[in-house]
Amino acid sequence: MRFRTRAFLICFVPFAGLLACSFWMIQRFVQSTVRDGLHTSLRQNQRAIADIHAKGDLQNSRFLKVVGENPALKAGMQLLLSNSGSKAAQRTVEDQLRELGEHMGFDFLLVSAPNGKPLAGVVRESVNGADGHSQLVPMNTAALERANAGLLDVGGRTFQVASVPVDENDENIGFLSVGEYFDFAQFATPAVLLHNGSVVESNVRNIPYSAMNAALGACDVQLECEVRLDGNNWISVPMQSFGAGYLVRSLENIDDVAAPTQSKLHNLFLTVALISVLLAFLCSIASSRSIVKPIAAVVSHLRNAAQSGTLPEFVGRPSSILEIRELTESYNRAALSVRVAGQDLEGAYLEFVGSLANALDARDQYTAGHSNRVSELACATASAMKLAPGHVERIRIGALLHDMGKIGISDSVLQKPGRLTEEEFNIVKQHPVIGRRILEGVQGLAPFIPAVELHHENWDGTGYPKGQSGTETPIDARIIHVADAYDAMTTNRSYRSGMSHEKAISILKENSGTQFDPWIVDVFTSFPREVLTRQPEMQESGGSLEEPALAVAG
Repeated sequence: MRFRTRAFLICFVPFAGLLACSFWMIQRFVQSTVRDGLHTSLRQNQRAIADIHAKGDLQNSRFLKVVGENPALKAGMQLLLSNSGSKAAQRTVEDQLRELGEHMGFDFLLVSAPNGKPLAGVVRESVNGADGHSQLVPMNTAALERANAGLLDVGGRTFQVASVPVDENDENIGFLSVGEYFDFAQFATPAVLLHNGSVVESNVRNIPYSAMNAALGACDVQLECEVRLDGNNWISVPMQSFGAGYLVRSLENIDDVAAPTQSKLHNLFLTVALISVLLAFLCSIASSRSIVKPIAAVVSHLRNAAQSGTLPEFVGRPSSILEIRELTESYNRAALSVRVAGQDLEGAYLEFVGSLANALDARDQYTAGHSNRVSELACATASAMKLAPGHVERIRIGALLHDMGKIGISDSVLQKPGRLTEEEFNIVKQHPVIGRRILEGVQGLAPFIPAVELHHENWDGTGYPKGQSGTETPIDARIIHVADAYDAMTTNRSYRSGMSHEKAISILKENSGTQFDPWIVDVFTSFPREVLTRQPEMQESGGSLEEPALAVAG
């Protein structure tokens, strides 16, 4: 962990922890207070609504007794009872009920026999949905159950129903039931209507009935409870029971009620926290700057050294901190030692490569200096092709090592006077593979393996050892291939004399696009003669193309 981060955390974490604990305690206290207030408010609403409904039921009871004394209604009910199944008597009673309903504003009217069997009734239905006009129409009483006081479901609509007995001469002749659509708009707070424990109606939006049933299923019918709906905490209190399994429960979202207070507390805490963080940050900067700055400079220097691949000495004003000063001084001593060791290693490495190339050429008096000449020609070509300096250096060393594999070729074959047989030539063709195997064992020589292994691949794919074609062969090997062929053709061999510069150039051009990369040949043959030849002009050989081909292969 960084010093600055550690100093910052030491200053900030305890204070932040204290703020977090304080905010959590205040938040819990506010939530508890709000919840208690909601409980009290809901209880008061429940009592007020119960009183209102009690007064309404009392008034409705008195009003229904007056309606039940209607002589015309009594006469119609007696006629319907005495003529059971008479459609005319049923229509007469339905007309009387319709007249009462329209006059009194009821949505549901029903007369029943003394045993509670429905006889005739009307229910309000919309006639034109566009203008909202509606009227009372007869209903099918055969599919209707007994109408008790409370809530009644008729055709998927819920009515709040009240019933009164109808008596004639102290004898009960039936019951009159009237009702209105059960409208949740009468409840000022969110509420749900349950029937036998299942939600059948709700004025709470965006919460499906299935979620409400799952949440309210654990609540006792007569007790308040806390539930969780749509990710929020709610309080539910039973408000009114209508009998027959119908119950209205109120719902109040605690989180919504407490949200404004919590938002203010959150904003206050956020402001205090930001000020505290700023103060802690400034204090941490002041306390750690003297330590962090010199260390950061050393780290930056090391990072730059890693990117550049070198380890330069650290130059800067010495730190006032003793430990930091000793660290930079130790680093500078280590950098100096590494630089000297690197220079020594690089010198030894170059000397080794040069000695190895000379040792290879010394095996045959005719190839003495061949690797050095090929290296110089390849470097000149790579530079003319605008390759990067590092790439040119890689080609230089690869050219010095390109015939490394000839160490594994017998002197009887390598130094044979005269033309090689096909079997002997196949043995010579193994030297690229032998060279690759030798270099694979030396980690520092791995970048030069492609040049050593593939410098006899031809542009048209007829070369060896892999038969690669075109740019499939790395450019290092393609450049060395051209330089190697030119030097082989212009130097004396045991089986022929070296040809002239002009003859070698003509052969390179003739085989451009087949044996050699055309681009490289164009660059190579554009050099002035004095660049390619540093010795007196050799006498042109009269040999055929097969002879240079053998020289190139060898």
